[in-house]
Amino acid sequence: MKRIILAQPRGFCAGVQRAVDIVEKSIDKFGSPVFVRHEIVHNKHVVDSLTKKGAIFVDEISDISENSNTIFSAHGVSDKVENDAKIKSLSIVDATCPLVKKVHIEALKYYKLGYKIILVGHKGHPEVEGTAGRVPGGVKVIETVDHVSKLKFSNKDRLAYVTQTTLSVDDTKQIINALKEKYPSIKGPDTRNICYATQNRQKAVRDLAKFCDVVLVLGNKNSSNSVRLAEISSLTGIPTYRISDHNELNLELIKNYNIIGITAGASTPEVLVIDLIKYLKGSFENNIDVEILDGEKEKVSFKLPEIVR
Repeated sequence: MKRIILAQPRGFCAGVQRAVDIVEKSIDKFGSPVFVRHEIVHNKHVVDSLTKKGAIFVDEISDISENSNTIFSAHGVSDKVENDAKIKSLSIVDATCPLVKKVHIEALKYYKLGYKIILVGHKGHPEVEGTAGRVPGGVKVIETVDHVSKLKFSNKDRLAYVTQTTLSVDDTKQIINALKEKYPSIKGPDTRNICYATQNRQKAVRDLAKFCDVVLVLGNKNSSNSVRLAEISSLTGIPTYRISDHNELNLELIKNYNIIGITAGASTPEVLVIDLIKYLKGSFENNIDVEILDGEKEKVSFKLPEIVR
């Protein structure tokens, strides 16, 4: 008899749920098409589902017709993107996660106080590009402790840092500690910018790995939080595989394991977890028990913008 243990919490966070709801309600209110700049969240299943309902996903504002109904993704956007949208007279609904907005506000606060800003995050990630583009003087993006050693700021410089919300808590602590060691007067929020959902899911996957022979992480390869979950699980020594859905699972890799742990990134809908369980039950002739590990029960929710309420 095999067992499946589900992490708790897993899957959609409040910011992702809010963003998806915004797209669906915008389509209901304004009709199709509604344009969305970048993937609303990093999950192909979600994007494909919303596309079928009437959303059109584009890379840049230049891809959108003038006066169109447009949504900014949960990752946030730069000032330039907002200004480009105004020039084209786009009707904007902003689905930026409130916790990402909080980072924007914090970075601007430090900038206005005369600080140079260091942004801990992954270069090229939409959230990092959006946050960097909110600070008029620009920011210095760093990804690792090694990057800290290469910073050229003087100890006389007024420095502050903010972080991407979906980073590994442990890795970020190391980077922050290195920043504080090199620049003792630097200002910043410790790991408070890493969102509650990211921290909860990272703790949950650590707990899950203690009880399992193998861990499956549902989430796309461009989902930062899903990739971090797989990394954290792997670091415990447990075989770990990140898959976008059950179609990517190689059963040969897990057939000899009796206890299979499953978690899902914050941008992964629960339907993919259900599909994976059904697939495993079918593959192992229903000879599987399913249980949910005790964990944090999230009660956070974010209000929708007034225009689509």
